[in-house]
Amino acid sequence: MPKVKSRKSVAKRFRLTGSGRVRRYKANKSHILTKKTSKRKRRLRQPGMVSRADEKRIRRQLGG
Repeated sequence: MPKVKSRKSVAKRFRLTGSGRVRRYKANKSHILTKKTSKRKRRLRQPGMVSRADEKRIRRQLGG
């Protein structure tokens, strides 16, 4: 049985937490930042969680 390979594009974007949930980083933080408020940019720094509906699909692509 060969090893199960992870999708590298997914592995770079998502991480598993200790409890098994999938952590993600938020979009809209890379450019055109001048028109966004400081509060909004600060909130975008905090990681979010992937919705329960998508967790199974992403975990499978992470290689297991």
